[in-house]
Amino acid sequence: MARGNQRDLAREKNQKKQADAKKRLGASGQEGNAGLSMDNRMNRDADIMRIKQEKAAAKKAADDAANAAGAKKVAKVDPLKL
Repeated sequence: MARGNQRDLAREKNQKKQADAKKRLGASGQEGNAGLSMDNRMNRDADIMRIKQEKAAAKKAADDAANAAGAKKVAKVDPLKL
């Protein structure tokens, strides 16, 4: 019973060692990339970015249309001038 915190220190050391080993695997070792080739990962990521860009372009077009129509998102009202 004289081990003290030796077991806890060994556990932490092992967890750190396993995390470092996982980092060294690179992109192919990540859980989300399991079983995918580099070309498949690149195509998947490109599709995701394309969708993000389309959403951003649609939002920008909507904002530009609202600004062109003269509509304000928030109408400022001064209660003292009513």
